[in-house]
Amino acid sequence: MTFIGPVAESLPSCSGESEPVTVAVASPRGPASQRMPRRQAARGTADDAAEVEAVTRTTRWLLNRQSADGHWRAPLEGDTILESEYLLLLAWAGRLTDPRVRGAADRILAQQQPGGGWAIYPGGPVDISASVKAYFALKLVGHAADEPSLVRARRAIAESGGPWAVNSFTRFYLALLGQMPYSACPAVPPEAVLLPGWFPVNLSRVSAWSRTMIVPLSLMWAFKPIRHVLAGRGIAELFGDRDRRGPPPPADTSSWACFFRGIDRAMKACEAMGLTPLRPRAIQACRRWMLDRFDGSDGLGAIFPPMVWSIIALKSMGCHDDDPEVAEAWSRLDGLVEREPDGTTRLEPCRSPVWDTAITTIAVVESAASHGDGHAARAAADRAVDWLLANEIRFAGDWADRVAAEPAGWCFEYANRFYPDVDDTAMVVIALATWRSAAATSARREAVDAAIGRAAQWLAAMQNADGGWGAFDRDNNSEFLCKVPFADHNAMIDPSSPDLAGRVLEAFGKIGLRPGHPAVDRGLAYVRQSQEADGGWYGRWGVNYVYGTWQVLEGLRAIGIPLDDPAVLRGVAWLETHQQADGGWGETAESYADRGLAGTGVPTPSQTAWAVAGLIAAGRGESVAVRRGVDWLIARQEADGSWEQREFTGTGFPKVFYLKYHWYPIYFPLIALSRAHRAAAASRREMVA
Repeated sequence: MTFIGPVAESLPSCSGESEPVTVAVASPRGPASQRMPRRQAARGTADDAAEVEAVTRTTRWLLNRQSADGHWRAPLEGDTILESEYLLLLAWAGRLTDPRVRGAADRILAQQQPGGGWAIYPGGPVDISASVKAYFALKLVGHAADEPSLVRARRAIAESGGPWAVNSFTRFYLALLGQMPYSACPAVPPEAVLLPGWFPVNLSRVSAWSRTMIVPLSLMWAFKPIRHVLAGRGIAELFGDRDRRGPPPPADTSSWACFFRGIDRAMKACEAMGLTPLRPRAIQACRRWMLDRFDGSDGLGAIFPPMVWSIIALKSMGCHDDDPEVAEAWSRLDGLVEREPDGTTRLEPCRSPVWDTAITTIAVVESAASHGDGHAARAAADRAVDWLLANEIRFAGDWADRVAAEPAGWCFEYANRFYPDVDDTAMVVIALATWRSAAATSARREAVDAAIGRAAQWLAAMQNADGGWGAFDRDNNSEFLCKVPFADHNAMIDPSSPDLAGRVLEAFGKIGLRPGHPAVDRGLAYVRQSQEADGGWYGRWGVNYVYGTWQVLEGLRAIGIPLDDPAVLRGVAWLETHQQADGGWGETAESYADRGLAGTGVPTPSQTAWAVAGLIAAGRGESVAVRRGVDWLIARQEADGSWEQREFTGTGFPKVFYLKYHWYPIYFPLIALSRAHRAAAASRREMVA
């Protein structure tokens, strides 16, 4: 592919100053080390026909689901924690008469494991926090403790550590409804919002998503609201004789953990004595911080947890449901409620239109040359590009507290102007550059060029000191903060990750940047350093090493790293080694907890597509491994062009929360199949030449 970009880019150097960089536009064939290897025997026409038919079906499936304004949005699914927390919120707010309550309870019951507990992804182990919340939610809506499903649940909860083993956020829900004292929760003082930026512990030092949870949670901590429920609707029966003596001693005895627990005890003692002189000022500062971030957003942070906590925080401060800010918060939360065809109620963790639109745009553009609907695909991509351009964020959000750069980027959701992110921005740049490389002269071209330029500048400015990228902030990597008592959601900070670095490098490569540019050089050094001993790369935002290895290989190819580079060869070897006997690839989310499970699990369409795309990026387009992966995908395609996938292959918080992107097994296989078809065609042309 020829990467078409401006001959000169001016991006910030490591020091933050701009320097001109001459960008050589890549040759269509590239250097010899980057060409596809010749295949020993030409592929048959039957293989080509099957690929074209598969690509055509999937493209039509996607084109039929494009919204009138040009964007795409797929369902996004989490585990039953969402439905459980929704019911706990409604119980506290006195809204259990809502007609959607029954459907949410039915969904929770339907997801119960045979052993009685609940997992956070299909086939996973019992998760104690998910199980306790599910049990409590079912009790609140009228299920009796002696029902077989709840008897089995109690047994599973006891075997998994009992109610004291739940995480901090679960404890707050239990305190909210009178099942646990607030003293059993970690202190989250609102005074934290007053700490200055130079102080080692302050709000900007924690991850963006933690920030949006901590601020409303601190208001909840300040007011400690409680709604007592009838004894028969509570969970007293979960507390055995040992549990009634209180929580067990903390397992983490590290120096930082002990230090923060000491701070926690001191803050609680000060509150007990009324020694909180800054509390009124802190409460008002938290309220203002929260309401400011309602503006231009699909709710606080545009994600489910802070949207729930913001409702509790506002009502704890004395606001009523008909007050504008509370009504807005309820409305945004209601927007995440989905009624399923089977009558159950499913809560989405957030919406994903920018992400879905960017990836689908890449898929339909790359498929356009492989099937008879090419004109329709290009027209759909044009509309999608218009939508993406209209949704660029030109606002200085929280990231600007530590980065001086022109605001430019994209968020994940429809509206979240304080929180554009590196991952979505890089994916949109890839989508726009992919469209640009295939587009004829267009009135959109100037706007696309300008948007790409702004986004590239912003991405370069967001690069961390270690050469990688986090999702929302620069250098958000203070690991000692992971030891604070309420950091057990495993997402207190937002450090660099190989998959994000690979994606940004791919975006840079798509616009013509190569080694020699400071940001590329530092990113390349980071991915080299972060490669695992066995050749794979960790995937923070997708499960797991299959995702990370695919994305880094894409990035290395895009910036022109030779195909015989040792890092590329080791990544290829990792993928080929982990291909399964049937030709597919799969990896369980349990690989985050057990590194020995990396690259193992039920084969899935999305992970197989990632592996195939990664191998093609590494010059293995005509390899046996790719051929078997393509055959696996084609053999499992549904008649309508889609693929079925039960497994969760998206990651929210490793070990804590996973995601099922319903279109991952749609648009990623389309990309992989389109590239495989092009690789085969290129190989045939080389054989003729």
